[in-house]
Amino acid sequence: MSACVPTRHDHSSRSSRPPRSSGVKRPHSPPPPRRGGRFRIAGADLSASITVFLLAVPMSLGLAVAMDAPLEAGLISAAVGGIVAGLLGGTPLQVSGPSAGLTVVTAELIQIYGWRTTCAITIGAGLLQIVLGSLRAARSALAVSPAIVHGTLAGIGVAIALAQLHIVLGGSPQSSAVSNALHLPAQLERVGPAAPLIGGLTVAILVLWPRIPGRTGRIMRRIPAALAAVAMATAVAALAAPSIARVDLPSWRSHALPEMPQGPVLGLATAVFTMMLVASLESLLAAVAVDKLTADRNRERSSGPAVESDGGQAGGRNDAPEAGLAAAAPRVKRSDLDRELRAQGIANTVSGLLGGLAVSGGAVRSSANVRAGATGRASTVLHGVWVLLATGLLVTALEWIPLAALGALVMVVGIQMVNFAHIRNVHKHREFLVYGATITGVLLFGVLKGVTIGIAVAVAVALHRLTRTRITVSDHDGRHLLVVRGQLTFLAVPRLSRALGQLPQDADAVVELDGFFMDHAAYELIHDWSIAHAAHGGRVAFTGRSGGRIAEPASAAHSCCRPWTPWRNHHCHDRPEHVPVTGAGTSTHAEGGTGRGTGSGTSSSTGAAAPVTTAAAVADAMSAHPAAGAPEPAPALAPPERRAQDSDEAQSSPLLTPGTAGAPGAPGAPGTPGHTGAHEPGHVPGHTPSTAQVHSGDHAGDFAPDHAAARPRPAGSQRLVSGLSSFQRNTAPLVREELARLAREGQRPSQLFITCADSRLVTSMITASGPGDLFTVRNIGNLVPPPGSEAGDHSVGAAIEYAVDVLGVESITICGHSGCGAMNALLGAKPGGPETSLWRWLRHGHPSLERMASRDRAWARISGRLPADAVEQLCLTNVVQQLDHLRAHPSVSRRITEGTLQLHGMYFHVAEAQSYLLTEGADADSGLDEVFDPISPSLPSAPAEPVDPSHPAELARTGV
Repeated sequence: MSACVPTRHDHSSRSSRPPRSSGVKRPHSPPPPRRGGRFRIAGADLSASITVFLLAVPMSLGLAVAMDAPLEAGLISAAVGGIVAGLLGGTPLQVSGPSAGLTVVTAELIQIYGWRTTCAITIGAGLLQIVLGSLRAARSALAVSPAIVHGTLAGIGVAIALAQLHIVLGGSPQSSAVSNALHLPAQLERVGPAAPLIGGLTVAILVLWPRIPGRTGRIMRRIPAALAAVAMATAVAALAAPSIARVDLPSWRSHALPEMPQGPVLGLATAVFTMMLVASLESLLAAVAVDKLTADRNRERSSGPAVESDGGQAGGRNDAPEAGLAAAAPRVKRSDLDRELRAQGIANTVSGLLGGLAVSGGAVRSSANVRAGATGRASTVLHGVWVLLATGLLVTALEWIPLAALGALVMVVGIQMVNFAHIRNVHKHREFLVYGATITGVLLFGVLKGVTIGIAVAVAVALHRLTRTRITVSDHDGRHLLVVRGQLTFLAVPRLSRALGQLPQDADAVVELDGFFMDHAAYELIHDWSIAHAAHGGRVAFTGRSGGRIAEPASAAHSCCRPWTPWRNHHCHDRPEHVPVTGAGTSTHAEGGTGRGTGSGTSSSTGAAAPVTTAAAVADAMSAHPAAGAPEPAPALAPPERRAQDSDEAQSSPLLTPGTAGAPGAPGAPGTPGHTGAHEPGHVPGHTPSTAQVHSGDHAGDFAPDHAAARPRPAGSQRLVSGLSSFQRNTAPLVREELARLAREGQRPSQLFITCADSRLVTSMITASGPGDLFTVRNIGNLVPPPGSEAGDHSVGAAIEYAVDVLGVESITICGHSGCGAMNALLGAKPGGPETSLWRWLRHGHPSLERMASRDRAWARISGRLPADAVEQLCLTNVVQQLDHLRAHPSVSRRITEGTLQLHGMYFHVAEAQSYLLTEGADADSGLDEVFDPISPSLPSAPAEPVDPSHPAELARTGV
């Protein structure tokens, strides 16, 4: 089932929002950005800057030792990276400083040209970064294959680890990774006890520090693992190994500044380009990673996780202020990569002029900054200030640090650059050959040559995949299978034509396409062959590698449709593109009659239909006071989408369009999507609007669409027949086998789902369920009459008894929703109303009204905010009250006592497409905590049995 999603030029979805000039405040929108250019320092930024500073000092010293550079140069680059790149950069939360990725490059340059010329090379690399950033070339730098980038960083990490292992063993590193590996046995022969023990202690603390369990671990993890490891190693070395080699910070008077570069021009230009390339790639990759970390943090804050109280229940009564503060936290903008590249260039230029190391963005420092709660660039800048102060005030303390501890720290950083997640990812995408070639090239020939080798291998692999296509034909029990492995280009058309010619003309054939590209020549061949094959009485099915059917993309039929399940929307042809607006007004649509049970279980209804005149009066009562922000009820069914030529549809299977070999979107049965309209906020008699009501962001504007001006829809019988025909044509073949199994074995639903008959609630869609999963009961207002009060209608009680005692469901869910017409009618009801079936049924909702009016009970609410208005308050309260009615049923009470049945309350906000869950308390006596928590998209689900992706029911559910 799917919805007709308006295209970008259709602004009808914005019509329900209040204009900015109206003074109405959207409840969940972030606060407007502060104006003014003053540098603001928040408390979170101050604490985060201290955390990053404590991590940056040992890292900077360790990298300077690894590069064989002056130790003060590492501190200079850390300070410059924090202050300059922090102030000017395009990624506010990224922390720049000396780079592990540049360790091998800088060490090689120092050995070849000396330190002062290396500083001049750093200046040249910075100037080149400024030029590239001004030319907006940052995004182009990310166009390099991820296998090459991660292979380069992994090769650098291996080289760093090999070099620092010599320092941990008490020796000195060699000039290259190969030399370090070859001299390692000799180093092991003359190893002393002090340096390896201090290095081993440092490594152990780095590994175990993040894994300390319990509350103690949470407290201790506030201290960075790098600082804890170096501090403990320094303390142990001071007591047990006083003669171990330590940090030696020379006097600032002897600090070397850059000089005019000396050497061959081509070699110097290559050095500048190599340093620029590695520094830029590492900075830009780190910026992208910071964006992801920041987005994850914002998502966690916006999801509003419940605050656990001492009693163990989630979402206590005092969590609203915290939730409000979390929602109001400033959002960090996405990175401006060109600005970031220019800032990195300026920082490298300044660092080189001051005699510091090359600067780049660091993933380790930046991730620590984000996790520490930084909200802006103030934390980055302050970290640079603290490093600058430490270079002058903490020289004596820094000189106590053993070199073995710094070497172990940098060695662990190098090992971590070989990311196993990246290895699995490149292996999954069949690019491990490129990854391995890049690592080998970096280790054997250096960074620049290694990158060149990786690019050459990547190009060769791409050409090989583009030109190599394997085509096989096999016969399985009279069904012919043609498998195409690789990309389908014009080069493969002759072989493909011969293979298709081998298939009998009247046979059933399956064509499996395992590739991601098909050019126009191959597409025309397959398309023409499939039509001819169908004309001779044969049947063809096109599948992907997993066996799922490949269908025509949704955009091929209607550009306004976007499928979210196997079913496609059938409102595309009759959806008003532009509905005229007639002025202020309210909707007068009635919310259907009494409901019926749907889905895979037994149905129930609430009574017979009322006379026409009385039903019209009830409809007026139910729509005279619409809920704020409640969308209009769904329009009637429209004819299903059809292809341009019915004859082609009857003769051939859906095909791919040129340029793709795995487009999603299988056609299927009709759905019943909702249509979002606009309502005028109504006033509930006897109820004074609260502040939450006045400022609710769900209120619509003061206008109403003129639906009379829309195009007329086809007759109901035609829509029904068209929908049934679409099901039989597209969906029935996919689900027939599963439905046959259910018919043989009988239904075994896992839960009873009681919800409103509102057409906007599609239970299978919001619960991601399929045939046989839910035993569904639908009625007006999702009401559950208490036992003994069902005068004349026992359908709901019968359904509950059957589901609990006969089907043995494991849980029961009562689902309310926003903008419920039944709750509107209850709020606007007058004493002595008409004695109709509808009003007699709505009397079962009076206890919910009394519960809401009671001063002895806390209001049911959504986590983090109060209900928007009285209608939403009653919708939430009604769910809690109906759960009380449900417990009163003998069969339900017995199963709850036995511990074999769970009850759940649920609220679905139609306009937001957001589900909220009300969970049970710690025991039966505690009842329910009347707080509805939002369901996060990333909420982990319980492990399920493996599902065959080629199973017909799974194909129907996933829409492959």
